[in-house]
Amino acid sequence: MVRSSAVMALGTVASRVTGLVRLVLQGAALSSGLVASTYNTANTVPTSISVLLVGGALNSVLVPQLVRARAEHADGGRAHEQRLITLVLCVLGVGTVLAVLAARQIVSLYMPDSPHDHGAFELTVVLARFLLPQIFFYGLYAVLGQALNARGRFGAMMWTPVLNNVILISLFGLYLWLVASPLTVTEVTPAQVRLLGIGTTAGIVVQALALVPYLRAAGFRWRLRFDWRGAGLRKSVSAARWTLLVMLANQVAITVVTRYANAADLQLPQAGVGNTAYSYAQTIWILPQSIVTVSLITALLPRLSRAAAERRLDDVRADLSRGLRATGVVIVPAAFFFLAFGPQLAAMLFSHGSTDARPMGHMLQALALGLIPCSAQSLLLRGFYAFEDTRTPFWVALWISAFNIALAIACHLLLPETWAVTGMAAAYSVSYAIGVLVTAVWLRRRLAGRLDGKRLTRTYGKLTVAAGAAGAAGWAAAHAGSVALWGPVLELVAGGGVMLVLFLALARVLRIGELRILPGLR
Repeated sequence: MVRSSAVMALGTVASRVTGLVRLVLQGAALSSGLVASTYNTANTVPTSISVLLVGGALNSVLVPQLVRARAEHADGGRAHEQRLITLVLCVLGVGTVLAVLAARQIVSLYMPDSPHDHGAFELTVVLARFLLPQIFFYGLYAVLGQALNARGRFGAMMWTPVLNNVILISLFGLYLWLVASPLTVTEVTPAQVRLLGIGTTAGIVVQALALVPYLRAAGFRWRLRFDWRGAGLRKSVSAARWTLLVMLANQVAITVVTRYANAADLQLPQAGVGNTAYSYAQTIWILPQSIVTVSLITALLPRLSRAAAERRLDDVRADLSRGLRATGVVIVPAAFFFLAFGPQLAAMLFSHGSTDARPMGHMLQALALGLIPCSAQSLLLRGFYAFEDTRTPFWVALWISAFNIALAIACHLLLPETWAVTGMAAAYSVSYAIGVLVTAVWLRRRLAGRLDGKRLTRTYGKLTVAAGAAGAAGWAAAHAGSVALWGPVLELVAGGGVMLVLFLALARVLRIGELRILPGLR
């Protein structure tokens, strides 16, 4: 599991580093105002729809089903796999066509349309029509990747997004060369729309098709099979139904927040206080989880599924506890780093020309501590999925989404436009804090009343003390050494260095044994 996680982590690091370069170039090309939000909103739509159609079901349901089929079926689960993939591709194909035809109606969920703001709405619709074909290729990437995961081949799915990022880096570099400065909505030309739309979709196409050679090398032979009736797919579809409801609950919350964030951009189109700033902040915030937690989860799920199928509850409990403690060593200090240095990090990456990155930095700070429950939540849910229980995660997602929506509405109504989306970022963190408590209580019942709670509480308590004290010292050092010209960079170097050294020292003093998983600290 450690070796598989390491391979995936390296691939994810490469993907996230190139993704960060892409994000910085995107910020330089489109800024963080209304023009950028039209593109980001249009690009959110295919991702959301692909998740609704099959994405979440593939990630959480397909691997346990394929692992079980490979163990129980006489042909090693090959026919079952081919039928399931054929079904998924059919759903994706029909869903993509319908989404392109309904682009205007879909965009209206994410962005308000009014006579005053009609230009931004129309630009988003046109961009969405270019980007919506990504739905099929996002789904293809997911289904091929999970077929590889079920065979124990974890690396390719983490490495192929690098190809997408290279294409997008070239795209935004070309856009920067062609367009001297960020434009207003009315000045964006059809040629620029085609460049952004076709280039972005091409990246996802390459990312998906690049998995095909790896799958063939793993022994998969492509064959479309439509003999679904009586083939045992009912259990897979039934399990996927609840997972799709989980995704639906999450996407409703995302849609509400995106709409209110776009409303802030429409009110203050050049201030960088809306959807794009929130999207950039969230992309930076999720990096530690993407590199550490997701890599571990992907390697852990087949192992958990086998233990759950054999009713080895002690092994399920031990693996979940080990995963939570291992990821906490990175996630907890990363959360306090974002809390201490959010504005400096945003300024260093996104202060281009007239772009004001301060609101983005405040959003990153508001999200910061929510990284801890969000990461833990992702891992704990796999405990339910290992038992092929997809109903309980739906009720958890419903609680989280309900709190998130209620708090987001309150922020939209009660806070000024300059702070409304920052409040929504804080609401997101609070919602996951509530959600992880609910998840832990319910999973504890599933695991015969024990979840290794004492050891987890002790480890996370020590990590919080060490990271909190180190973050406070780093923040003080950063502000003591502030320099006007290169302030953000020097503050990050000085403050981050102090925080790192002090965290490692305190972790040793507090005897945090999980620190040994970090390279060079064994």
